[in-house]
Amino acid sequence: MKCELCSALAESVIWHGQHCRVIYVEDVDYPGFCRVIWNEHIKEMTDLSPQLRNEFMNTVFTVESAVREIMQPDKINLASLGNVTPHLHWHVIPRFIDDKHYPNPIWGKSLRETSNHNAIDTQSRLRALLLKRLPV
Repeated sequence: MKCELCSALAESVIWHGQHCRVIYVEDVDYPGFCRVIWNEHIKEMTDLSPQLRNEFMNTVFTVESAVREIMQPDKINLASLGNVTPHLHWHVIPRFIDDKHYPNPIWGKSLRETSNHNAIDTQSRLRALLLKRLPV
């Protein structure tokens, strides 16, 4: 079975490190949505050494912090499911009380029309901030 995260070609990578990368998910309904993806095909967090787990989670938390600073959302959702794509990755999703799905997960049924929250130049602003805060 081919893994879409191992062979992803059309990603909007905003930061790339030795072990993981951060992509900007281009979703008009969820500006600021990022995904932190482990570069090697690994299925579970406990398949990583404790040191690599810490490195991965520190990257996730740095992305969360940058998204909060730039987007100023009402809430951040962090999710690591992997049922459909069993490759380590974390979703970092800024949430607003008037977004399409709030308070439900973004993968559920829409409750309202979307609204636009600070979407101007979000991707380049996040890239610049992550380049300052994460090692290359």
